[in-house]
Amino acid sequence: MRIVTAIALGMFLVCFACVHTSQADFTGSIAAWGYNNSGQCNVPSGSDFVAVAAGWWHSLALKEDGSLAAWGYNDYGPCNVPTGNDFAAVATGAHHGLALKEDGSLAAWGYNNWGQCKVPSGSDFVAVAAGGFVSLALKEDGSLAAWGDNHDGQCNVPTGNDFAAIAAGAYHGLALKEDGSLAAWGRNDYGLCNVPAGSDFTAVAAGGWHSLAVKEDGSLAAWGWNDFGQCNVPSGNDFVAVAAGYAHSLALKEDGSLAAWGRDVEGQCNVPTGSFAAVAAGGFHGLALTPEPATLSLLALGGLLLLRRRHE
Repeated sequence: MRIVTAIALGMFLVCFACVHTSQADFTGSIAAWGYNNSGQCNVPSGSDFVAVAAGWWHSLALKEDGSLAAWGYNDYGPCNVPTGNDFAAVATGAHHGLALKEDGSLAAWGYNNWGQCKVPSGSDFVAVAAGGFVSLALKEDGSLAAWGDNHDGQCNVPTGNDFAAIAAGAYHGLALKEDGSLAAWGRNDYGLCNVPAGSDFTAVAAGGWHSLAVKEDGSLAAWGWNDFGQCNVPSGNDFVAVAAGYAHSLALKEDGSLAAWGRDVEGQCNVPTGSFAAVAAGGFHGLALTPEPATLSLLALGGLLLLRRRHE
């Protein structure tokens, strides 16, 4: 049995994804903060959520029963989620949604101007990530798939079968390899694809024009655009997950508390207090899950990072 860190997050218009097993480690309620121009912070009631993802102006969640919920800006249909109770992971792009089903197949909906909702066939996928107008998926054999906008090479995924996690930014992709090293591709403005060296990384997140990573020792690394200080990571060795928005960054700590830095014009860095189990960053807002009961599960979605067991 092998544990694969199946993450996904990031975006310009940020996107995140998560993978969870049918027996979730926890269920929880949702907290939201930051820009609320389209109701993206008007979270649904209930404590039966197991994963969250944040888009540009909309939000997405996975429920314990395998169904989906979405709220916020819906002009392109990103909140018109498919019906069913067989979903296992979610991700959001600028204005589209992406989901992994329990049988390993994919579903997508919303804005499709670049074909980002034309999911590949197959039932061998284990993780999903969505960028601005692009979608990514990780396959059982450790290889990558991408579709949608490719003007900057964001669909030109690297070859190989040693990938363990994925994240999608506005115009770039990011992946964590099984040996703990990083790979990036696509547009390289601000050094987005100049990943740090080393093989001690455990989680990744891709934002508007910056990227984040968690290291084995619990410290953080960041690179790319830094006009709002979104790459000025806090010190410490107690971080377990990261999420990246357009120009702000979020992190989940071992004690369940949240940290934020970068652009705060819309209040996206005014994180709530309390104990959380997962975190996601949208364009200018943030989401987090409060477990019921409060048991910290090491998930993260990019964003949100969650652990998925893969049998070989």
